[in-house]
Amino acid sequence: METSVDIELQTIKTNGNDGAAYLSNERVTASNGDGAAYRYPDASERDGLLSGQESAVCRVKRELNEVVFWKVRLWMIIISIFVLILAVILISMAVCSVIHEDKDDNFDRSMFKVPQHFHGSFQLPNRVFTEELLTRSSNESQALAADLQEKLVDLYTSSPALGRYFSRAEIREFRNGSVIADYQLTFLMPEEQQDQLRNITLSREMVYNVFRQFLYDQEPDESGQMYIDPVSLSMF
Repeated sequence: METSVDIELQTIKTNGNDGAAYLSNERVTASNGDGAAYRYPDASERDGLLSGQESAVCRVKRELNEVVFWKVRLWMIIISIFVLILAVILISMAVCSVIHEDKDDNFDRSMFKVPQHFHGSFQLPNRVFTEELLTRSSNESQALAADLQEKLVDLYTSSPALGRYFSRAEIREFRNGSVIADYQLTFLMPEEQQDQLRNITLSREMVYNVFRQFLYDQEPDESGQMYIDPVSLSMF
């Protein structure tokens, strides 16, 4: 006696030649082995999180749009508070900058009477020497001297350390060797600080280093014939 029993395989299904297994709730495509399973979409935790986040955002928006009084909403008040804080900070900074006075900026130049002199030379390698440069009264000599003096005046008057003491710069003469210029610098000091200034601020090392750094910052192409060779600088 034969008994036929129908068994429904719902737990595992295989598809194709490679025997890949699929759960019973997956739809299997009939193919030659490279078919892929299609899973019915189920509700996930991510959907719940997104829904919760959207609810929180909506609640915040609703609270910000609440009318506090008349037609003024909460978000308007918050922005006004931030603007007010920023305005107070900016006004405070402006007032402090006006009230604050740097004692170093307050000085009486008429008290600077003690001279301090430096002299030396430098070379203009891009300048061709001419006989006119030997004559101090010639147009070429005067024009070149004026340009170089202006350059030295701008250099030292713009120096934070030396500007207040600087008095004048003078090009005394030109010599052959490309063009060699002899110069003299004059600084003025107050009598009560002259010893300290001579040893520190207006020392030869300080004045020389300011000049030399300026020369190393030059651009040869931009300076043209006014280019000064930093290596040629001397100062006494």
